[in-house]
Amino acid sequence: MTELTLVQAVNRGLSDAMRSDPDVLLLGEDIGVNGGVFRATDGLLKEFGAERVIDTPLSETGIVGAAVGMALYGLKPVAEIQFLDFIYPAFDQIVSELAKMRYRSGGQFPCHVVIRAPYGGGIKGGIYHSQSTEAYFCHTAGLKVVVPSTPSDAKGLLLSAIHDADPVVFLEPKRLYRSVTGEVPDGDPGVPLGKARLVREGTDVSVIAYGAMIPAATEAAVALASEGISAEVLDLRTLVPLDEAAVIASVEKTGRAVAVHEAARFCGFGAEVAAVLAEKAFYSLKAPIARVTGYDTPFPYALEHVYLPDAQRIVAAVRTAVRAG
Repeated sequence: MTELTLVQAVNRGLSDAMRSDPDVLLLGEDIGVNGGVFRATDGLLKEFGAERVIDTPLSETGIVGAAVGMALYGLKPVAEIQFLDFIYPAFDQIVSELAKMRYRSGGQFPCHVVIRAPYGGGIKGGIYHSQSTEAYFCHTAGLKVVVPSTPSDAKGLLLSAIHDADPVVFLEPKRLYRSVTGEVPDGDPGVPLGKARLVREGTDVSVIAYGAMIPAATEAAVALASEGISAEVLDLRTLVPLDEAAVIASVEKTGRAVAVHEAARFCGFGAEVAAVLAEKAFYSLKAPIARVTGYDTPFPYALEHVYLPDAQRIVAAVRTAVRAG
């Protein structure tokens, strides 16, 4: 075990994958000499060389397009997009080519590609460096979407993503890069895709979240305990495939659900969680399903602290749910 920050765990996962499999390579803007904008690839150029840690031009279209081509020839590229907000020039390559290659080829070309991108607010990045648009990719059949919240999960889920036969959009909560630390096993922690993590057990309400909202949800659960409210916190970890069984089992136990994410509310991932519960756990519900989310506006710079959900907003939503039933 080693105590690491989340960004160090990402670095460790990449280096371990590259040591164990010569087909794994990295490409992206400034990932080589500079080690990436957040230093997630720091030191990897020196160890693996410029043929496996490739500094690309400032072209997201080129990065993802090249990764698709590499994958079709049997390589396992891990492409870094500096910020999720910058990914849109590559959107056509992702949703029209990468996501559909395995299907359209009848399984002949599985297209092993992982796209890493820091997402979300919390660092005063402003409108073009703070968005959470994971729902775009969750809606696209053929993609898996993964969001870690701890260093151990960051390494374990990243290794699982690199080994997976399907393309994976791997979203890293940038506000947690250096604000959380934790013990990370040496080797592969063995964290599977599609399996949620029970962060905290509870009996009165299920707080369902992911990524940077897990610390806020946990803080809220601690505060609620002082009021006699027992809140269960469930970390989805993988949005696609969603661990529906874990979500349903939690709400069948507690009878109440609060979905939390920092993305905009309308058509955000919390809506999918609510739909699953309405379809498959309706008779277990004692209160309406609540959502605590970002607002349906562009991401504000000066009012970032207002836009982002926090423990106080989660606590308020839980209180309402508990009083309702």
